[in-house]
Amino acid sequence: MSKPAIKTLGELKKENYISRGIKDELRQNLLKNIKEGKNSFEGIHGYEYTVIPELERAILSKHNINLLGLRGQAKTRLARLMVQLLDEWVPVVEGSELNDDPFKPLSRYAINLIEEKGDDTPIDWLHRDDRFAEKLATPDVTVADLIGDVDPIKAANLKLSYADDRVIHFGMIPRANRCIFVINELPDLQARIQVALFNILQEGDIQIRGFKLRLPLDLQFVFTANPEDYTNRGSIVTPLKDRIGSQILTHYPETIEIARTITQQEARKDGRGEEQIYVPSLAKDLLEQISFEARESEYIDVKSGVSARMSITAYENLLSTAERRALQAGDETTTVRLGDFTGMIPAITGKVELVYEGEQEGAASVANMLLGDAIKTLFVTYFPEIKKLEKQDQNNPYDPIIAWFFDQTDFQLLDDLNDASYKKMLDEVAPLQTLINTYQPDLDKKDQYFMKEFILWALVEFKKLSKYHMSEGMRFKDLYGSYISGL
Repeated sequence: MSKPAIKTLGELKKENYISRGIKDELRQNLLKNIKEGKNSFEGIHGYEYTVIPELERAILSKHNINLLGLRGQAKTRLARLMVQLLDEWVPVVEGSELNDDPFKPLSRYAINLIEEKGDDTPIDWLHRDDRFAEKLATPDVTVADLIGDVDPIKAANLKLSYADDRVIHFGMIPRANRCIFVINELPDLQARIQVALFNILQEGDIQIRGFKLRLPLDLQFVFTANPEDYTNRGSIVTPLKDRIGSQILTHYPETIEIARTITQQEARKDGRGEEQIYVPSLAKDLLEQISFEARESEYIDVKSGVSARMSITAYENLLSTAERRALQAGDETTTVRLGDFTGMIPAITGKVELVYEGEQEGAASVANMLLGDAIKTLFVTYFPEIKKLEKQDQNNPYDPIIAWFFDQTDFQLLDDLNDASYKKMLDEVAPLQTLINTYQPDLDKKDQYFMKEFILWALVEFKKLSKYHMSEGMRFKDLYGSYISGL
């Protein structure tokens, strides 16, 4: 919808325009969406029965909101999507710095202009996309940044006394009048700055250098906070918490399916479609399982959280690793290999906070452990469990694979193998195909070679084979045969 053609206050009155506050806009537009069965938070997954109902109830109650959760839980994304619940266009007094409502002017400029011109007061229109303001709370944020301060240059230029309220330079919050205003990481805001928000939230009064201004600002506040911040860096002062209507707890995806959906939606693929780089379903699950393992790992600081961004950036690195390998090998198309997962280690090490034991192990080692743990977790969903202790006469479906490697001295899956050579190498291990045919007979043919490599890596994790990292790839050997050869 294009900008309305109304240009003056008189024309606005003739149209019988009804002015309403931002919280009423949000409430009434949300009610309309609920009646029509329309999703107000498109692109948010996993919150359908938890966070979103609570957020909608807070909006219907016209509350200011605090979203409390660990990093990478879509807190800011939720706040930005609230913009879509605003009216597409709202009228403002043209030239006003506080987005003055023509029917409820706040600033001296707008009040004087309407008194002077009446129905001829010029009107401009503000689109909902421009009604979102955001500030990251840092220790250096000042009251002047958020609320405002006296501007000596303005006083000098206009030859005004410091007692004249026209010397005030308004901060971000008054300038965001009639907007959604988000303060991220609220506990990082110094306590004295948080105190400055009290009256704005409750009464609409602001004080600047001795000026007490009655400005009933029309704002929807959304705060975000990390639970870790309450103990490590700061806290939300109690009177401010008391003025925030609803506190909503966010969380990480609860299933791999939801996590996959988020990663596929958010990852930048840069035109690399499935026809160019095919990613088997198991590879996508394995990538997400790494994040689930990280959130339970003894080497990672659980209180800091493991952001959903880790899976997103890791997936991008995975595609790039396969793309680079295919170009070097001269393949126009390729399928992601398990060996390509080593290329996403930098995306993992940069996204996790290690505890002391993790620091001792090293970030790269922890990342490789997470990959190993993810392989072990998913393997038992496809094939029989590998037990540590087994009876000698017990039939083991993995014995033919282990026996095949007993007679081999040099089985290598090198990074520079083209697709044809890679498949030929895996086809040589005939028992792998037999195992897949027995336990995964319906597996897509395009996924079979990734599954074969997955079985080899799993046998390594369960101490049935040995694997050696070489600069040019991986070498697999029989576990006990390698001991004998070393004697």
